[in-house]
Amino acid sequence: MTELVKEWVKKAEGDYRLAILGIKNQDPAIFDGVCFHCQQCAEKYLKALLVREQIHFEKKHDLIYCLNLLVENDSFLEFIREELRLLNDYAVDIRYPGDHADLPEALEAIKTMKTVRKILRSQLGLSIKKARAR
Repeated sequence: MTELVKEWVKKAEGDYRLAILGIKNQDPAIFDGVCFHCQQCAEKYLKALLVREQIHFEKKHDLIYCLNLLVENDSFLEFIREELRLLNDYAVDIRYPGDHADLPEALEAIKTMKTVRKILRSQLGLSIKKARAR
């Protein structure tokens, strides 16, 4: 695994841990942030795969864009399209006034992030370790 792939993974794990810590807090004021970090975790794992596969990508915060680039070479990941679609809206919209996440939405984002993370870590040849909450 190249250093750049490792760096993407490290950043993805940071977002994973922030999302897990945030949902444990159960503070409605940070549910938006929980959802954002769930999306970011998935995005960074997808970009780690893109780098590993030497697929050029633009600086976009679009999970479907990243998935489309990956499935051009290998359709295996097509089955996570709906999960990525669910997380995709949390890249930008949730961070601005007018859109707010509630507890059920944040819990669904966490569940979806965990599923996507497990699949993408497996694709990268990484173990499925649990985040350490501190």
